[in-house]
Amino acid sequence: MRLPRPLRGIVTGTAFAVILGLPALTGDLHAQEPDSTAAAAVKRRVLVFRAKLIGRLDPTADQEVNLLVEDGRLVLITKDPLVVRPGDVALDAEGGFLLGQLALGREPTFVILDEDPRENFEALLNTQRHVRFAMELGVTVRNDLPTVAEEMTAESARSRTWSSYVPPPMAVPLRYYDARKWNRFTTRPVSGLLTGALVLDRLSWTTQDDDSESQVGDLDASEGGEIRAFRMGVIGTLNFPRPWSYTVFLVTHAFDQGFDSRAQDDWRFFDYRLDIPLADQLTLSVGKQKEPISHERLVTISSIAMQERAAVSDALLPSRNHGVVLSGAMPSRRITWSAGAFNDWIDTDLPFSETSVEFAGRATWVPAVSADGSHMLHLGVGLRTSDAKETLRFRARPEFNAAPPFVDTDEFSAERVNTLNLESYWRYGPYFLGAEYLGSAHNAPAFGDPYLHGYHVSFSWAVTGEMRGYRARTGTFDGLVVARPVNQGGWGTFDLKTRLSRIDLTDGSLQGGEMDVWSFGGDWWPTQWAHVSMNYRLVWLDRDDMKGHSSGFNMRLMLMLM
Repeated sequence: MRLPRPLRGIVTGTAFAVILGLPALTGDLHAQEPDSTAAAAVKRRVLVFRAKLIGRLDPTADQEVNLLVEDGRLVLITKDPLVVRPGDVALDAEGGFLLGQLALGREPTFVILDEDPRENFEALLNTQRHVRFAMELGVTVRNDLPTVAEEMTAESARSRTWSSYVPPPMAVPLRYYDARKWNRFTTRPVSGLLTGALVLDRLSWTTQDDDSESQVGDLDASEGGEIRAFRMGVIGTLNFPRPWSYTVFLVTHAFDQGFDSRAQDDWRFFDYRLDIPLADQLTLSVGKQKEPISHERLVTISSIAMQERAAVSDALLPSRNHGVVLSGAMPSRRITWSAGAFNDWIDTDLPFSETSVEFAGRATWVPAVSADGSHMLHLGVGLRTSDAKETLRFRARPEFNAAPPFVDTDEFSAERVNTLNLESYWRYGPYFLGAEYLGSAHNAPAFGDPYLHGYHVSFSWAVTGEMRGYRARTGTFDGLVVARPVNQGGWGTFDLKTRLSRIDLTDGSLQGGEMDVWSFGGDWWPTQWAHVSMNYRLVWLDRDDMKGHSSGFNMRLMLMLM
């Protein structure tokens, strides 16, 4: 029996009220298990695989998870496989629908139904028929689930491939089923989510030698606090039979700094993009967007290794551009690809015929992945070419946003610019290692056809055990999730990281300088929407026949609306 859509939210709300009143309704369930058995169940580990957490109003928010209850308390909720130890009770929920109270560290009360109560309300009224598993305050009071198959456990996966790691718990609010948010709207033609971020920085320099001061001036002048960025926007869907996605963002003090950035204090459009699905694995994106090249450029600022992107990424690649991108994926071969054409004439005072046209493309491949998905190797290559009709200038800061440029080519002209990007990332559970190389060849005979290049090598370790997600559709890694936020009795997520980067803007007749930066940092995410971090950098600058040295640290507070 499928309920009419207007009644489904009301009925589902009633369903949850019924389930949360489980102790008053499950006398018949208690009768099926002797008290001695129930008491013994508290003292052992109960693992439930493939249970489906359901969203209250949005079925697309459903997610399949595994649970671990130990000594009557909920220890773990995760999408990762779990290790079954001797003496454990390991059950297969077979995709059954889980309803109830789940709070990490507390005694859970929940049931698993064999049918979706949003579609068939009888599943809640006839518990004898539809409840396949019930737990009340950490004690199993009904169990009709089969034991798990061997291939579902991390123990068997470990014997066949790279060693596994212990997955962290996944944050699920006490009333996880309530998907309603004040910043979300849903109508028949269009749905959306209002989102944004506020980033506050405080820069302090610790050392600067005489050569550095001669090269870039007194760095004390750039010390202090600033609003690094304030960004607001909306993302959502146009609800056609095959929904289109849209993204619109306004920004002041833009996140990204690149050779095409123009600092502004007033609000301006940062992104406006429409993603049109042409087939299951084929999408056309139109609007102002990131060019498809370089993993570090494509991911968000909260997903990169340090607070700022590596100097070479900011110097040689643009922040955003106007154009079209066609992207696709071959999931069976773990391959993604994308290609696009761009022209920034909308953001200039020049006519279209006098602005540069760029073509960019990227392909990624995952050649190795463990059976449980926790360990994987990602490879990528990107190419970009421009007819360079506009004057060029490449420069970069020492990866502090408030610092002055340390390397700078000054303006020059070229007939064409060809850029190569190589990327490699390795995820080993909570460990993450990545490297990228960027090189730009300039057809500029008057300047000696300079070749400008650089690289970065980054490493991070999630001390609290979280793992970065991977988007197989786009070939990109996400930032860390907060497994146990402070508002659920946890300590949040802690991440330690380091990065070595280099940029060389000296070649031909260009004397932009060479810069090496070694960064160290630590992040704390008390919740998924709040982030505190500290980055310390050692900077070596070879420019103007001098070799300067400086160092400093930057504190950051990031608040996000999600």
